[in-house]
Amino acid sequence: MRALSLSDFTFLLLAARWTVLLSLMAFAGGAVIGLAIALMRISEHRALRWFALGFIRVFQGTPLLIQLFLVFFGADLLGFNLGAWLSAALGLSLNAGAFLGEIWRGSIQAVPGGQIEAARSLGLRYLPRMGLVVLPQALRLAVPPTVGFGVNLVKSTSLAAIIGFVELTRAGQQLNNATFRPFLIFGTVGLIYFVLCWPLTLAATRLERQLALAYRR
Repeated sequence: MRALSLSDFTFLLLAARWTVLLSLMAFAGGAVIGLAIALMRISEHRALRWFALGFIRVFQGTPLLIQLFLVFFGADLLGFNLGAWLSAALGLSLNAGAFLGEIWRGSIQAVPGGQIEAARSLGLRYLPRMGLVVLPQALRLAVPPTVGFGVNLVKSTSLAAIIGFVELTRAGQQLNNATFRPFLIFGTVGLIYFVLCWPLTLAATRLERQLALAYRR
């Protein structure tokens, strides 16, 4: 057991960069997948609806840890050496896509049907109807659950440590193995996660108020 130095805390802060970057990559990838899944869930084509539903059931019904293992080791079996970084980003993106897709599907379907019928009466086809009429209104409804999921995603990146990616949690484990001060180290790790997540919650509340105000106008 040894005392912690400034360099030890710096090591944790530097590792937090990778947590942030991984969270951003996973959310961006999940947003692209989630939007596609949401649109397929409400598609007029049965095959697309069933595919999207199956995707959601698989990724919501299995542990994220297992999904990371399957991506990491499965890619290697197929001859692709993705490494821990890309495997974690891909696994988290697929998982996020399933949850965001269902969140956004609910927000889209919560838009009053009269708005959709009015867009149809104006001759708008599916994509213009969604992009110009439905999605802007669904955005206001989707903000709170989307940001809530984003906060959870930041914390979920800690599971990437199990496949060898050195983010904040993994850095805390390595530092604890060297110093044997688990309470102080993991208490600091938890505080860093709080500092990362709390501003997102505040920003979500402010954005929700602004969107609500703009909607009333």
